[in-house]
Amino acid sequence: MTRTYSLKKLAALAQREAETFIQHHPQSAHLAEQAKHYLYGGVPMHWMADWSTPYPLFVQEANGAYFKDVDGHRYADFCLGDTGCMFGHSPEPVAKVIAQHAAHGYTTMLPSEDAIVVGRHLSERFGLPYWQVATTATDANRWALRWARAVTGRKIILVFDGCYHGTVDETMVRLQHGKTVHRKGLKGQALDLTQYMRVVEFNDLPALTLALQTNDVAAVLCEPAMTNIGMVLPDGGFHTELRRLTQAHGTLLIIDETHTISTGYGGYTKSFGLEPDLFVLGKPIAGGLPCSVFGVSSEVAQKMQQLKSTNNLAEHDGHGHSGMGTTLSANMFTMRAMRANLEQVMTKAAYDDMIPKAEYLAQGLKNVITKHDLPWCITQIGARVEFQFSPKAPRTGHEAELAFDDELEQCIHLYLLNRGIMITPFHNMMLACPATQTTDIDKLIRTLDTFIQELY
Repeated sequence: MTRTYSLKKLAALAQREAETFIQHHPQSAHLAEQAKHYLYGGVPMHWMADWSTPYPLFVQEANGAYFKDVDGHRYADFCLGDTGCMFGHSPEPVAKVIAQHAAHGYTTMLPSEDAIVVGRHLSERFGLPYWQVATTATDANRWALRWARAVTGRKIILVFDGCYHGTVDETMVRLQHGKTVHRKGLKGQALDLTQYMRVVEFNDLPALTLALQTNDVAAVLCEPAMTNIGMVLPDGGFHTELRRLTQAHGTLLIIDETHTISTGYGGYTKSFGLEPDLFVLGKPIAGGLPCSVFGVSSEVAQKMQQLKSTNNLAEHDGHGHSGMGTTLSANMFTMRAMRANLEQVMTKAAYDDMIPKAEYLAQGLKNVITKHDLPWCITQIGARVEFQFSPKAPRTGHEAELAFDDELEQCIHLYLLNRGIMITPFHNMMLACPATQTTDIDKLIRTLDTFIQELY
């Protein structure tokens, strides 16, 4: 990343925007002070304090593509829960079934008829025949890795540098000088993760080939495109070769679509004909409620069953102590919401509406970058758009990280927020949902243009 602006000017602009936020958000300030007495860091989850604001912004309500804070300000939301509400806040079909079934039980540890319908929808949409339901994508990834190790009899897992798979322990690793190391900032890690993990750069097929050639990797856990270190798209032919290599070395391929579900109906997997052994999806699957799923191929399911049926009495599974499953997983209340979401919200029509809006946003941002001759680039995956501080799209997580400019990013986010626009807090990602209006997209583009004029 090469700075082409004055740091002094950026600091002054950031200070002005912080003062503006404080002036217009007295109720959030009041609640932030109260919260410090009861919540660590003044928030119910510590990363909620990591936004660009001087203190946390407290939300009153959210609906569609908008939310309102406790001071009465309304925002066009292009973050949408960082994909958690990718189709909008409180989608009407999901809200309706929640209201209808709120008095009819939540958790019974037993299946409902909705589970069968959900399973059929998942199979038809994503192409894998058998499914399990978890509470978060972190859970689903964790259990997918357990099954992969169990059915292959191998311990090593391979991920790509800068990957995002929730907070699964194994994925808290990076590549540094060619070696697998613990992720910087990792807290409370007792075991040496590098013992059973390998990390290679995304799009680096020679490194991938080398890492798999020892035939001891249980699974490659992979986002179809990297998303949380800044978007990194796969090279042409990368996924074809990834699939060929994993099959050649007896390694399972796990595709995590938790973010790339923005690609289109059926996600990146269906859009580009990927053939994973296991498939993971979280966040938006139940309309914003905590829920995730993972699917397995017929071959993997058969091995799972063989693994269970061949245990002798001394090795019997016992009462579900497989290291997988939580009491609230697949609860019937969430299953009903997921069914409504799959049938009426995550539809082809929704994608047909969202993706052209994202294309309009991407083009508008490109025009601003060209207008100001900035060394920035735009990346898009379906309804997901991101601008990065590099002249060309990065090919690896390392390249994406080199493009980081935390001070500039934070100032842009606060500038937009003070003008009624929210994008994701940790990088420059934006989503368009069915409720997103063209006028809001125009405002976002116009506001970023104004910011650039002020800074440059």
